[in-house]
Amino acid sequence: MITRAPRTRLGKVLALCLVVAGGVLARQAAAVPMSPQASVRSFYDVLLTTMKNGPELGQSGRYATLAPVVHDVFDVPFMTRLAVGPYWINLTQTQQQQLIDAFGRYVSATYAYRFDSYSGQQLEITGDQPYGGEVIVKTRIVQSGTDPVTLNYLMRQNGESWQISDVYLDGTISQLATQRSEFQSILRRKGVAGLIGALNHKVDLLTSGPAE
Repeated sequence: MITRAPRTRLGKVLALCLVVAGGVLARQAAAVPMSPQASVRSFYDVLLTTMKNGPELGQSGRYATLAPVVHDVFDVPFMTRLAVGPYWINLTQTQQQQLIDAFGRYVSATYAYRFDSYSGQQLEITGDQPYGGEVIVKTRIVQSGTDPVTLNYLMRQNGESWQISDVYLDGTISQLATQRSEFQSILRRKGVAGLIGALNHKVDLLTSGPAE
């Protein structure tokens, strides 16, 4: 005669099987490198959801949602180092980390501010192309009644992940080049403390009200 396991015991066994299976699947997924397009798509999926819930989340809520995704998808340390330029090598490790943290918050706050609501926009990935040892992922923002906006992402491989290392506004204008000019101007006039303060001040403005 076959005896039935007690329901509570059976439930524990099933739960354990699910945990083990989930762990195996997670390891398999982690072993597969994310492609440049897939990396941008993961960011756009969260960005679109944030836009759709924008009014309910508010600026601070959108920032809190996007910040961890920006940390994963953008190569913030690399971007910060390029934006600071030759000043970087003369900074202490503490100053470098403070700049990286401030720049990461600035990127997150900027996206939370600019993509604040949803009115039918489509965030489309239209393809990619090699760029030296990197890849440019081409995207556009489409909204009825307006011309599409081209937004391209320069991707670099960091371990098994592809991360954003620059953003090209209108497809050609390097955001990093613009920031490098602004950052180095502040560094010449106010030093590293001035740049950290300027970035943190901008984040405060973006997360609390209209930007100046």
